[in-house]
Formats: sequence, structure tokens, C-alpha cells
Amino acid sequence: MDALELREELRKYIEIGDKNFLNVLHRTAKSYIEQKQLDRMIAEGEEDIVAGRVHSQTDVQKMIDDWTKA
Repeated sequence: MDALELREELRKYIEIGDKNFLNVLHRTAKSYIEQKQLDRMIAEGEEDIVAGRVHSQTDVQKMIDDWTKA
């Protein structure tokens, strides 16, 4: 089933689904999207590490101190 067919079928389910079904579908979709975002952030962080774009604990503490002084 391609993406268009899935969307059409999901729309049908949404139209006939009760409140409980909609709540479960919403939670599931939201959880999936949030996990994809977290996975993307982790991958970016891993790329930063490999590329050497990191800060030492001392550097981070200095940044925090500078932010709190402002």
C-alpha cells in the first residue's frame, strides 16, 4: 500500500472512529513523530562528535556562568 492509499484509509478510520480510537491514534502518532525528532537530534549529535564539534565540561560551565551574569 503506498502513502496515498494509507492516508485515504486512515482518513476513513478517523471519520468512523470513536473518541477512544482517536485518542489512541493521536498518542501513537505524536509518540512516533517525537521519537523521529529525537532520533534525528541524536544522529546530529553523533555527527558533531565525529567532526570534533564538542565542548569540554569546563567550557560549558564557563558558558553557563557567562549566561547567568548577563
